[in-house]
Amino acid sequence: MEFSTRITELLNIKYPIIQGGLAYLAYADLAAAVSNAGGLGQITAMSLSSPEELREEIRKVRRLTDKPFGVNFAIGEHGRRFDHMLDVAIQEEVPVVSMTGGNPTPIFEQLKGTAIRKLVLVAARRQAEKAEQLGADAVMVVGQEGGGHLGRDDIGTMVLVPQVVDAVDIPVIASGGIGDGRGLMAALALGAEGVEMGTRFIATEECIHASEAYKKALISSQESGTQIIKRSIGAPARVLKNDWTEKILEIEQETPTYEALKSYISGEANKRYIHDGQAESGFGWAGQVTGMIRDVPSVAELIERMIGEAELIRRKWGK
Repeated sequence: MEFSTRITELLNIKYPIIQGGLAYLAYADLAAAVSNAGGLGQITAMSLSSPEELREEIRKVRRLTDKPFGVNFAIGEHGRRFDHMLDVAIQEEVPVVSMTGGNPTPIFEQLKGTAIRKLVLVAARRQAEKAEQLGADAVMVVGQEGGGHLGRDDIGTMVLVPQVVDAVDIPVIASGGIGDGRGLMAALALGAEGVEMGTRFIATEECIHASEAYKKALISSQESGTQIIKRSIGAPARVLKNDWTEKILEIEQETPTYEALKSYISGEANKRYIHDGQAESGFGWAGQVTGMIRDVPSVAELIERMIGEAELIRRKWGK
């Protein structure tokens, strides 16, 4: 099945499927597998400890694939510097840089004069319009169904995507609640020209840094098995429900400050669960798409399945 959209042309990929940044999980093995399967894989830069580590991950991806890939920068992490990491991406001439969280203006400034494609994750129409003004090549629009950090307005993907499509001229990529070929075709019907998936790519064989407990939790969770934390401090984010996240919500009720929450919402608490499977002392990001995840295929199998489902829908529509 041929897919040709402005996203496939812009990124030089076969299918308009993009793997999300996935803090502490999106490294070379996963990124290369997605790119080899026809999508766009990504490395998560800010989960690495140094520019040298990022350079090695970039080079490892290139050893594993000759296809385009991206480097994601989560720029809202409490003031962490990213300019020295971005220097590495520029020096290594990565094809794509994506930005999530925070103000992307400094990244646009640093990328001036390069051929790197620039993608910005947004959760509101006004953010998409701003990204276009700054020079984004495309925007990834995440609805409130998504995992990890979300917008503050609780707008679902089905409503938000066409609003952004109507507001900007650059290509739009839909994100949030998408995990199969039906989601891909629904996004295209809404006017998007590609999809971004995060949670669904965690439950794959090549997401080797995700613990078996985390993957099993994604499989067993229903669509109601997630909840929003950090709303009290203005940074709502969707996670799998467990005792740890219930404790976070209790603290938000009693002492809604970052200092009170800090040890509970830290990267270390996140890694204790997603890397080590310690659900009793940590948390894992997840979107409502968990209700649709029932297996842990290879990335190639997942994307092949998605495209097959999309082809069936296209034939049905053709009738």
